[in-house]
Amino acid sequence: MAQHRTSLPIAIIGAGIGGLVLALSLRARGFEAELFEQSSELAEIGAAVALSANATRELERLGLLSGLAALSTEPEELIWRDGLTGRRVAAHPVRKGSAYVRHFGAPYLGIHRASLQKVLSGAHGQNGLNLSHRLTSIADDGAGVILGFENGGTHRAALVIGADGVRSAVRRHVSGKPGYVYSRTSAFRGIVPRSRLASLPDAESIQFWMGPDAHLLHYAIGGAAEDVNFFAVVEGPAQWPNGDRWIAPAAAGEALHAFQGWHPAVTEMIAAGWVDKRWGLFVVQQPARWWRGRVCLIGDAAHGMLPHQGQGANTTIEDATVLAELIARLGTGDPGLLFTRFEALRRLRTRSIQRSSWTTNRLLHLPGVDAATAARDWRMAQFPEHFGWIHAHDALSSVSAA
Repeated sequence: MAQHRTSLPIAIIGAGIGGLVLALSLRARGFEAELFEQSSELAEIGAAVALSANATRELERLGLLSGLAALSTEPEELIWRDGLTGRRVAAHPVRKGSAYVRHFGAPYLGIHRASLQKVLSGAHGQNGLNLSHRLTSIADDGAGVILGFENGGTHRAALVIGADGVRSAVRRHVSGKPGYVYSRTSAFRGIVPRSRLASLPDAESIQFWMGPDAHLLHYAIGGAAEDVNFFAVVEGPAQWPNGDRWIAPAAAGEALHAFQGWHPAVTEMIAAGWVDKRWGLFVVQQPARWWRGRVCLIGDAAHGMLPHQGQGANTTIEDATVLAELIARLGTGDPGLLFTRFEALRRLRTRSIQRSSWTTNRLLHLPGVDAATAARDWRMAQFPEHFGWIHAHDALSSVSAA
């Protein structure tokens, strides 16, 4: 294993899921990194996250899985339903009979984002974590990178990794443009106590309710499955009203109106989770190259995707694992070689999942019962055959295989 070390540290911009997992993965391999986060505290945006086997197998390698599992719910089944009638279109066991773990080798977990953040940040600790550091400049002189921050601070690093999300400041340095696009779809989200959902069947399952121009996804979270996280997606508005901010105010009853006439379990859930915000769904147009000089992108900064395969956080964890392993094998002395190999390992997979997420949005929003919906329903019934490649992936092993 090559150990081309340098006296300069590795800098990670963004202390979200990707940044923290990368820092922990590097530490596990003997490398320390400096994390720079623009916020004054670590507080994840959003309600919850579903961790599939392609991520949980890597978190287990970091020794974090047992702590996460204690704060999570493993779904009983994966179910697709007709959003208007409630008919079960297709279903696959997850926790039931340990089917998912037997098939993919690691568990599927629903967890509150705050709980995930707490476990990751607790494992990392305060050493090397720099809050209130908003990046304003990047200067790569070939031998290192000088970072400038809004608070007047500067930092010199051997490598800079942009883990700063869809609206990445680092991506502007790499590609010269914002690089994100509004998908013309938006979402309402919330967390509801399970005790308030009398109409909900199979409350401990992850379920998609599909209907005309909309769908609702939900799954239980918490160690005792006491809460249900929902994500209700609709078409429109055609233009996002809030410029480069992804959250807009929602009027009272706006979310419920979008699902008028749907099954009572859907409308009850939305009504119980007071929704006062609407989230624009943006995707990242992957830049021609994910890196420039000594600066590289990971996660949403490189390949932000629609959430309909539930893979944003999971592919980010994959990225962090692969990059840390490559740094351990190749060192930091030849960033061109390092980042070229990283991108070669990650671009095709993440682009394929991006495209699958776009396609899934269209399938979930089909307008009625016809040949197209019949074909969709058949596809959902073949989940392991059509979507298993996403969950079965072993990011660490992919490095050795390459």
